[in-house]
Amino acid sequence: MAWASAVTLLAVAALAGCQSQPKSSGGGGGSGKSASLRVMEQVSIAAYKCWFDSKDKAFRPYRFANELNSMSGQPRFLLVPAKNFGGLPALVVQARGASSQVEVFGPLLAEPLGARITADLKRWQTGNQSCGSAA
Repeated sequence: MAWASAVTLLAVAALAGCQSQPKSSGGGGGSGKSASLRVMEQVSIAAYKCWFDSKDKAFRPYRFANELNSMSGQPRFLLVPAKNFGGLPALVVQARGASSQVEVFGPLLAEPLGARITADLKRWQTGNQSCGSAA
């Protein structure tokens, strides 16, 4: 019976440790999210909507891999080969720490689609969620 009480106590302690911490109200508009996470959420939603949900033919060879919940403080998303989801990314879009500056790199930027990707990302960083024109 004593072990059951100990297990219950451990379970309660574990649940208490999982409680969310109060969100910081300093500098982040009260959301508790870093600038990098806020901008990457905005950009990734637009990218998925415009490039994948829209069934854009230019992006059919790729799949969207969302890694916004990275514990590294570096939220990002990747475009990976559709036929090799575990393969090397063709495009990496990320932001770091407190920065709202988006970094982008990968071999896809050297392709004809690269200019469109760059223009789309710049537009989405400003909050304009429009899809623009297809390549």
